[in-house]
Amino acid sequence: MDIAGIRRDYKLKQLDKTDVNPDPLVQFKAWFKEALDAKVMEPNAMNLSTIKASGKPSSRIVLLKDIEENGFVFYTNYESNKGQQLAREPFGALCFFWPELERQVRIEGKITKVSSAVSDQYFQSRPYESRIGAWASPQSKIISDRNILEKTFQLVKEKYNKVVPRPAHWGGYVLIPDTIEFWQGRENRLHDRMMYENKNNIWELNRLAP
Repeated sequence: MDIAGIRRDYKLKQLDKTDVNPDPLVQFKAWFKEALDAKVMEPNAMNLSTIKASGKPSSRIVLLKDIEENGFVFYTNYESNKGQQLAREPFGALCFFWPELERQVRIEGKITKVSSAVSDQYFQSRPYESRIGAWASPQSKIISDRNILEKTFQLVKEKYNKVVPRPAHWGGYVLIPDTIEFWQGRENRLHDRMMYENKNNIWELNRLAP
């Protein structure tokens, strides 16, 4: 298995300062639409990195569910590992990778909870079984076997056979970015990297070496 020999030269597109919007969230929406149009698999899948109590990073894939005026929204169990980590250190990083477009977007910033009203609205828009699952799974906790989940799922279905309220331990977060980097693959590993940094509420744009 020659892992070191795996290579691909990127030739699809290029990226220059003149190509991007002064507002990185507007630019992200434009790239996200291109990912949708290109039928990228799970275009809203993003790697979320948080900080453990030990100071070590912790990463997992979550799904982007909204782009607000000030940031990127996702939902989870507040009592999960990532929820507990965000309660201690409310900062994180997101990374999108769209290989079909040879693109990557890296985002860093502060993470806060969205309002209860926003969480309620989104929760009720989820499929019935997903709402039941939010009650049934003690996310990140050790369980002896899958049967516990299946049994709890059935018990919750019996309790909430029509209206399923949002659990108090489940809801949304928004990452408010202070840096956003747009990465476009180029030939010979001379990739294009455009970095936005928020300085006193003004976005500064610079090109980075690959």
